[in-house]
Amino acid sequence: MPNDFNQQIIDEFRANKGQVGGYFEGARLLLLTTTGARSGASHTTPLGYLPDGDRVLIIASAGGAPKNPAWYHNLLADPQVTVEDGVFTYQAKAVVIEGEERDRLFARAVESDPGWAEYETRSGRVLPVVALLPSFGGPPIGRMGDVLKTVHDAFRRELALVRREAAASGPRLAAQLRVNCLTVCGNLHEHHTREDGHMFPALERQYPELAPVLERLRAEHATVARLLGDLKALLADDDADPATLVSEVDRLTREVEAHLDYEEEQLVALLN
Repeated sequence: MPNDFNQQIIDEFRANKGQVGGYFEGARLLLLTTTGARSGASHTTPLGYLPDGDRVLIIASAGGAPKNPAWYHNLLADPQVTVEDGVFTYQAKAVVIEGEERDRLFARAVESDPGWAEYETRSGRVLPVVALLPSFGGPPIGRMGDVLKTVHDAFRRELALVRREAAASGPRLAAQLRVNCLTVCGNLHEHHTREDGHMFPALERQYPELAPVLERLRAEHATVARLLGDLKALLADDDADPATLVSEVDRLTREVEAHLDYEEEQLVALLN
């Protein structure tokens, strides 16, 4: 893609906390900043990505061009990269996946989106698959309440994406869709665990009058945990049907969104 087109996406991505319109509306995008192999200068590129638990995957498709993209050459020379996902900006180590694992992950991507196979055929090369392993340096910068709202909005967006993917899937659950669901489940669990273990006790000490609010929020965490367990059990079933997944994701989304709305109503102004 031309640099000016990339820059438009980069600017829109940063201005709207990871959301862009047009052709890429609703897509999973990140900004990858690498160090130029020759120039030593920083280069930022918008890329589609695939969730994969505690890492994300990117594919060096270059839109089906015959040569690997510049960002790929850059990370081969220096695998320390910067990733922006719309909520967090973090350092990561880029690891090129090879052999059977690369083939398995690429097949998973193709099952989810046949466009990857078309790119590979058009390019005449084996498309590299790269894992980005994050090393988080802390929460986003800003007022605590605003940060909480931004993190919550990322969960709302991801749940909407998973529901849309499930609704559009065929007669069986694709492997990548299962991974997408499990990733958002894990992230929600981790977020609530951190709130229960750190943020809520700190608020209780400073604002004893918040006890009833925090008691309700903890109870809602327990409800969400139960729904996450139900969803994980469904995903473990090889014969699970996408319509059932849509129903379960809807149930989880309703509960999570009501919880996030109440938490923001009660805590955002106070945290700020």
